[in-house]
Amino acid sequence: MSNLILPCEKELLLKVAGGDEHAFSELFNAHHQLLGTHIYRITDSAELAEEVVQDVFLKIWMSRETLVTVQNFRAYLFVVSKNHALNCLRKLAKERVHQKTIEENAAALTPHENPRLEEYYSLLDEAIDHLPPQQQKVYLLSRHSRLKYDEIANQTGLSRETVKKYLQGATHSITSFVQSNIDISAIIILATIFFSKR
Repeated sequence: MSNLILPCEKELLLKVAGGDEHAFSELFNAHHQLLGTHIYRITDSAELAEEVVQDVFLKIWMSRETLVTVQNFRAYLFVVSKNHALNCLRKLAKERVHQKTIEENAAALTPHENPRLEEYYSLLDEAIDHLPPQQQKVYLLSRHSRLKYDEIANQTGLSRETVKKYLQGATHSITSFVQSNIDISAIIILATIFFSKR
């Protein structure tokens, strides 16, 4: 019996599978802390561990009908979360390498060497200036000061979740602004500059 699901938890899973939100809250409360500790050991990041736990439980809720077939929920939870955590780490590593390459290539050029680069940076500054004040502050603290979500939250008095939403919104706004205002030839030239050495 030790490696199988307990009868009371099986009942809870069946309720969740049937769409019972209260039962889902109970399931989350019973497992999220232990799961967070497990994921922290893998990622060595409290921030990433929290995101993985939230993503995993969201995934469980979205595919809740499959819970009726689960025989060992804890093992199921740990396997799903470990896979998700490793995928997140791989994605993060790729993004860091990609960002570093872009920064190194951009740093190797000056606006005098390529006027299109000056246009890009000018549009970037303009896009940041167009952000709402609080969103702009959060974006600059993250991208320029390299602060983490929790550090920004402490400095601004915002919740961590709000900081995350502001950053996502700012990134989307800046990308849209630059894409809609930059000359297509500039995009091609910038793409050549940044990715020709890949």
